[in-house]
Amino acid sequence: MDFRKEELIQHPVSRIQNPESSIQNPESSLVTCHSTHPMKHTQPSPWTILAASGLVLQGGCAPKDQISHEENRDKPNIVVILADDLGFGDLSCYGAVRLHTPNIDRLAAGGLRFSNGYCTAATSTPSRFSLLTGQYAWRNDRARVLPGDAPLLIDPSVTTLPGMLQDAGYVTGIVGKWHLGLGTGTIDWNRPVQAGPNQVGFDYSYIMPATNDRCPTVFIENGIIVGLNPLDPITVNYKENFPGEPTGKDYPDRIRMGLTQGHAGTIVNGISRIGFMKGGTRARWTDENMADTFLLKAQEFITANSDRPFFLYYALHEPHVPRVPNQRFVGRSGLGPRGDAILEADWAVGEFLERLDELGLIHSTLVIFTSDNGPVLDDGYADQAMELNGSHTPCGPMRGGKYSLFEAGTHVPFIVSWPGTIQPGISDALVCQVDLTASFAALVGQPNPGPDSENVLEALLGRSPAGRTCLILENGNGRTVLRENEWIMIPPYPGRQLYEDVNIETGFSVDYQLYNLILDSGQKENLAAHKTEKLNQMVEELKRRR
Repeated sequence: MDFRKEELIQHPVSRIQNPESSIQNPESSLVTCHSTHPMKHTQPSPWTILAASGLVLQGGCAPKDQISHEENRDKPNIVVILADDLGFGDLSCYGAVRLHTPNIDRLAAGGLRFSNGYCTAATSTPSRFSLLTGQYAWRNDRARVLPGDAPLLIDPSVTTLPGMLQDAGYVTGIVGKWHLGLGTGTIDWNRPVQAGPNQVGFDYSYIMPATNDRCPTVFIENGIIVGLNPLDPITVNYKENFPGEPTGKDYPDRIRMGLTQGHAGTIVNGISRIGFMKGGTRARWTDENMADTFLLKAQEFITANSDRPFFLYYALHEPHVPRVPNQRFVGRSGLGPRGDAILEADWAVGEFLERLDELGLIHSTLVIFTSDNGPVLDDGYADQAMELNGSHTPCGPMRGGKYSLFEAGTHVPFIVSWPGTIQPGISDALVCQVDLTASFAALVGQPNPGPDSENVLEALLGRSPAGRTCLILENGNGRTVLRENEWIMIPPYPGRQLYEDVNIETGFSVDYQLYNLILDSGQKENLAAHKTEKLNQMVEELKRRR
């Protein structure tokens, strides 16, 4: 049975419109984090109310002794699928014509597709930090794009999104990209890593330490490098190379993908990376198999925990560079490796949803699909992403992209599906990944540990056209802008107006910028000089909130 098609037939699509903000267009040790934040509400969760009314299916058994069997049966599974560098215009359900993403499209057709969905930052690390902590990353000076040997960014004493769900009786897992640091300083990669996902709320972890273009190029399962030969230990250095280790800079004839900037470090699988490493030959990944590996681990996690409420953070690596999809997808998009990588990601989503269906979990699982930041074409490798892009518009109608203060840096695909509970449609509510912490807390009846996270559960479930009214966004280096209803204000920032190496506008200007996104989604007309009262109000509001 194709559950996605069935749901599409049963529920006609509707638009949930917000009149104030509408843009058309193996076992591991159980680690429990205890919240230091006061309880913000004592009312029963919306899910409990639904369960009491007999409108939902019953779930599984409790992974925690203090949570009763009955309580846990009343909780949905939660899955967050996060793409990497995927743009608002990269999916056919968001208007792409040159790319067809049928599996993600079906997810959208059976759920809510948000036109105003955001991450908090235009780069990976700060965006992921906000998603998992419910806190704006600009509040943390270390929340910038991290090297592969950086220490853990999240304070283990803080209750995170997965930690909060652990307290609610969920078993929690992460599969895929991490990029939030590991260890407490200098890491001995040949011993169990003592500070990582398992110390900030995840019961199970199978991760890429940083990014697929950064060393070390190994997978880590519950703190231990997968397949490591103790006779061939791994060493990582981000300052200098190891004697005798070939790099892309020194041996360009040994790499199969040319470089446009950066990525001049250690060669792994014929691809030059950022940083230097030696050893661990047997443990090094093969890029072409990465999607299959992560998919298998994600499927194994939900299968092993199908009798209890689970939270899975499934962090895809596509379409981040280097784009090296499996041979099954090479040439299928007509847009080169970037397009092929997006099709591979779409396939993985489809296979994952099919496993949910086989397990009978579709109607008891809330799935969110989104992206960590906006798109980039040339991000350091000569993979012809720009030359083969043709008429495809990864940013959709928006200006900017990854790294940018303009809309395309943080305005991303945002799809929420829960068949049988969420009425399919399109929502114009303003929602953000930072709000998942508060919203899931309300869903499962827990206090909200996220200081910047707002409860937009009613919007996520399609019961309200209103989400947030105000949101602070950043470029990934702490420079912020303010979105308020249909308006967005960018303060003056010094610096170049174009990142020439990636051909993306920065959003920097010596002047204030003010745009009405309903009338001008492409941010072409700066209204700062004409709407001075609105400008001044938003300037003061940003100062107050920061």
